[in-house]
Amino acid sequence: MDDVEAMQRAVDLASTVRATTAPNPWVGCVVVTAGGQVFEGATQPPGGPHAEAVALAAAGAAARGATAYTTLEPCSHHGRTPPCADALVAAGVARVVIGIDDPDPKVAGQGAARLRAAGIVVDHATGGAAEAVALQLAPYLHHRRTGRPWVVLKLASSLDGRTAAPDGSSRWITGPEARADAHRLRADSDAVLVGAGTVRADDPALTVRHVPAERQPLRVVLGQAPADAAVHPCLELGGELGQVLDTLGGKGVVQLLVEGGATVAGAFHRAGLVDRYVLYLAPALFGGDDGRSLLAGAGAPTMAEVWRGRILSTTRLGADLRIDLVPATDPEPPEGTH
Repeated sequence: MDDVEAMQRAVDLASTVRATTAPNPWVGCVVVTAGGQVFEGATQPPGGPHAEAVALAAAGAAARGATAYTTLEPCSHHGRTPPCADALVAAGVARVVIGIDDPDPKVAGQGAARLRAAGIVVDHATGGAAEAVALQLAPYLHHRRTGRPWVVLKLASSLDGRTAAPDGSSRWITGPEARADAHRLRADSDAVLVGAGTVRADDPALTVRHVPAERQPLRVVLGQAPADAAVHPCLELGGELGQVLDTLGGKGVVQLLVEGGATVAGAFHRAGLVDRYVLYLAPALFGGDDGRSLLAGAGAPTMAEVWRGRILSTTRLGADLRIDLVPATDPEPPEGTH
């Protein structure tokens, strides 16, 4: 197993715990001995061991002289668990390959420095391996750098961009496979946000259903929800959207899923606060010009002002299509990570 293969395996391991580690990062670690033995680990739920500790425990004495591959710089401070950098030193590994440095001020290069001070060779992943890690950890990195959650805007529409019929009915535009996938997206998120108008019109529960879930996201309503709404207990917030994100970031929300109707979706979009768009597209046409558009509010007046995105991936879900995209100004991801 070479460096690229080992780091990709660490990325794969991290993906298996994506929905269980918040507010900690989801990290994978692979320990490879000189003789080719491979031991693996992934971060456990808060309070449990981090990925490096899990992999080192699996390796035992075989870790001495081995190379450890970890998607994120090992922590160097005491939290709920001891520092992973110290565990790597104590285990006697000879080399550590880091997927990406941790921007958290509590780490920020100190983990790598501690390893080097102990005589351990420290390298960083390069090329596609490094970019795959950065893509996977984008919500965590964004939160630690800005203090705000990574915002995912989920939209479901017909081919002609309608989210509801003129009478307001919207269930169900997409099929069961797409709806189950949307619940997986909820499971990966720390909070789900809708507007009070959506609560009054649809009375959504905003819980994870149809898919396994070890936790439920924080439910957030912009405005005041009716006292008997299914969304309770929830966090009711108002004011400027940037302040809303600051508040949620301070509460440890790493990824925020915006599921509100066209008004809330349009507000986040026009404010430039969306980091990733997830569009579920149904093979359906409303026709006419009196339906409800995907993003409410004034649109681009000229072609020069049209918002452009870049598609990261397309996935067939039953009869529907999931399209993941980011603003076209975002850096290009590596091949093989779309």
